[in-house]
Amino acid sequence: MTEKEVQLLNFEREEYSDWDGDHHYYSYEITNGMSFISSGSDELGEDGQWYVDVFNTQEPIRFYKFEEVQNLLNILEKHLIK
Repeated sequence: MTEKEVQLLNFEREEYSDWDGDHHYYSYEITNGMSFISSGSDELGEDGQWYVDVFNTQEPIRFYKFEEVQNLLNILEKHLIK
């Protein structure tokens, strides 16, 4: 997916710096303990595509398609008891 698609999913931009310069990634929190994180701007492959991981899992759960992430977020938000 593109960076624009990650933004369209309402992920929040997070800034960070390391020895290689200034970078950013995106995060989205459903509720405390359930969140998603994008690849960092310094982690993109040759194709420049972004991905989204379920945050803090023992084994990575990764999504590359905008529609899949959008559907998952919609389902989770719909079933969130507030």
